[in-house]
Amino acid sequence: MTILGIDSSAVSAGCAIVKDGRVLSEGFVNIGLTHSQTLMPLIDDTLNRAGLTLEQIDRIAVSHGPGSFTGVRIGIATVKGLAFAGDIPCTGVSTLAAIAHGAACADGVLCPVMDARRDQVYNALFACEKGELTRLCDDRAISLDDLAADIAAREETVWLCGDGAQLCMDKLGERCPNLRMVPECIRWQRGYGAAMAAQDLPTVDAASLLPVYLRLPQAERELRARKGTE
Repeated sequence: MTILGIDSSAVSAGCAIVKDGRVLSEGFVNIGLTHSQTLMPLIDDTLNRAGLTLEQIDRIAVSHGPGSFTGVRIGIATVKGLAFAGDIPCTGVSTLAAIAHGAACADGVLCPVMDARRDQVYNALFACEKGELTRLCDDRAISLDDLAADIAAREETVWLCGDGAQLCMDKLGERCPNLRMVPECIRWQRGYGAAMAAQDLPTVDAASLLPVYLRLPQAERELRARKGTE
């Protein structure tokens, strides 16, 4: 099976073409431009370097959240357009699961983290043994203090990955002596992780593909807060 994996859930954007678990082509950008500027050219370039056309893709996988509300929406909209155009089934995957699949190189507990601001991170935990992942908890928005307590209570080495890894190492490293970071080359959100996370998941038609948010957008939270004080 040939899968096009796409991730635009954070400041970086990535896509990869994976056939039967093997990477044919992968692209990654983190240059400060918006995903609306970078994502489609990145996808086109990744397809061209693999010598493939969209018609040769069996499935499109996309990280559907949590993450940047704008980034997730752009990724979902892009995949819907591609899926409709090519009549290709698609799969939405947890961004945190995608990060873990992209970083599954060391035994222990993988701890994908994304900065959710307000002293919180989006997080999940996965046991990793010889590249095989077992989910240990649901995706969650968790305070740094609560995450520190969870990590410190574990005997295994806990490997940080995702765009919040450095933040968590800086904030939690002294309290959690078992905390490490995976190498930077596999730390970030990547299309490869989305493709690998989708392999054993069911497909949906493009119309059924929806973003998954763990928190309301900031504008909606502020609106509800104002209404609560009126």
